[in-house]
Amino acid sequence: MQSCEISSDSTDDPLSSGLRIHRQPRIVVIGAGLAGLSATKVLLENGFRDVTVLEASDHIGGRVQSVQHGRATLELGATWIHGACGNPVYHLAEDNGLLEHTTGGEMNVERISLYTTNGVAHYQTNNGKRIPKDLVEEFSDLYNEVYELTQEFFQNGKPVCAESQNSVGVFTRDVVCKRIMLDPDDCESTKKLKLSMLQQYLKVESCESSSPSMDEVSLSEFGEWTEIPGAHYVIPKGFMKIVELLARDIPSKTICLSKPVRCIHWNYSAQHQEVNAGSDDTRLDNNHNENNHGCQPHEHPLSLGHPICVECEDEEWITADHVIVTTSLGALKENHETMFSPSLPRDKVFAIEKLGISTTDKIFLEYEEPFWSPECNSIHFVWEDEAQLEHLAYPEELWYKKICSFDVLHPPERYGYMLSGWICGQEALYMERCDDETVAEICTELLRRFTGNPDIPKPRRILRSSWGSNPYIRGSYSFTRVGSSGADCERLAMPLPYANCTKAPPLQVLFAGEATHRKYYSTAHGALMSGQREATRLTEMYRDLHRAQTIKPNI
Repeated sequence: MQSCEISSDSTDDPLSSGLRIHRQPRIVVIGAGLAGLSATKVLLENGFRDVTVLEASDHIGGRVQSVQHGRATLELGATWIHGACGNPVYHLAEDNGLLEHTTGGEMNVERISLYTTNGVAHYQTNNGKRIPKDLVEEFSDLYNEVYELTQEFFQNGKPVCAESQNSVGVFTRDVVCKRIMLDPDDCESTKKLKLSMLQQYLKVESCESSSPSMDEVSLSEFGEWTEIPGAHYVIPKGFMKIVELLARDIPSKTICLSKPVRCIHWNYSAQHQEVNAGSDDTRLDNNHNENNHGCQPHEHPLSLGHPICVECEDEEWITADHVIVTTSLGALKENHETMFSPSLPRDKVFAIEKLGISTTDKIFLEYEEPFWSPECNSIHFVWEDEAQLEHLAYPEELWYKKICSFDVLHPPERYGYMLSGWICGQEALYMERCDDETVAEICTELLRRFTGNPDIPKPRRILRSSWGSNPYIRGSYSFTRVGSSGADCERLAMPLPYANCTKAPPLQVLFAGEATHRKYYSTAHGALMSGQREATRLTEMYRDLHRAQTIKPNI
């Protein structure tokens, strides 16, 4: 097992002085994704030395997973840098030359990200017909007009009508349908085709929001998500380069891989004031490692002066003054009842339960030769029989109907001939249960059916993500579900114990991760900034403590 040993030598810096004891504060960071690594980086830069990162999986990066494929790098997780101005991910990439080979076509300024802005999107029906380009553009203009209306409810404080059920999907479907049906210039067949396109657009929107359906996304809160100005950038060498940059100056012994956490015992001194080192609590005697930050056999955490014990799955107990939890919202939903002792406050539990997270998966298909035309940048599946459906949910055997599109990866000089498909929601979980051969066969049949080309070969290789079935992730990224709000993101981010309600040591358990960022939830930069936020919170507390101790009143 990997050692978690970390130096805790006392120093004379303000951080050590802040606790009025001759040691550094001991900090445990749970998770080595963007949030956990950025928090650790800031802590080390500000003089903290007793920092340990516990990562459940066997690699760092969290929901960043770059896979090398020949000369190309395929992204199973985070793919785009969303915006430039003030985006710390963009500045990391730009300052370190990671965007030097990003082509102009890979700098997408559209709202819906593609791998290239060059070329044309092909909208194909299940009858094997391509929808005319002018009809696609006409519908796209209508859809985008209504999309802008969905932003106004939050941004302009516009009241939500009862008919919309405060749902982006219900509102969008209702407004677009009415406009289509009232258009005097369209024949019935054109109207039906546009209604079918609406369903396809909502599937794409669900993949972008990582929601099972846009019906579940809150209309009143939809406009709070903030887009950073600038293009969406692809990193040719892989998003993992951002992770490596964050980890570059973190000592290797600081990060413990394959180290899942079972329970965080916080407010320990307040809960166990009457327990002494001779306690018969056998669970405390179960530490099999002799690292300097673990509870030694027959040694109670209180004797070490730490208010927190982190109980790991391998039975090691690690004491700490502070824990920064960067666990994904999906994992929190599944494990929060057993992950914290005492249990989380009710309002924080409500925030976890109300906020949404779902699975958005990618399916990469590689071919010997392209079967698509040179100008094609994506193939979209429009099911004409779905024009009148109000809810897009499918039984397990029809999971493939949730695949909204396949993007063509550009440039071919880098990627070869590769498609990237998108699927989300429960249907993505159904897909994850299938083997590669089954998924490849189904995707091939779909492509043959929609393009009308029965000669499309099976791909020579398939690669796909499985974020929903990953036990340490349980989903792709968060969204504001109907009934939730940005206030729930802030409630989730609030450290424990709550200020002014206890005499227990402050900032014991801090929370970071994309779901805790009110404006930038669901993004890589939101995750990174949330980690910086919590590390800064600790730094400022110790600086304030040091300042209060060193400034004496004049008498």
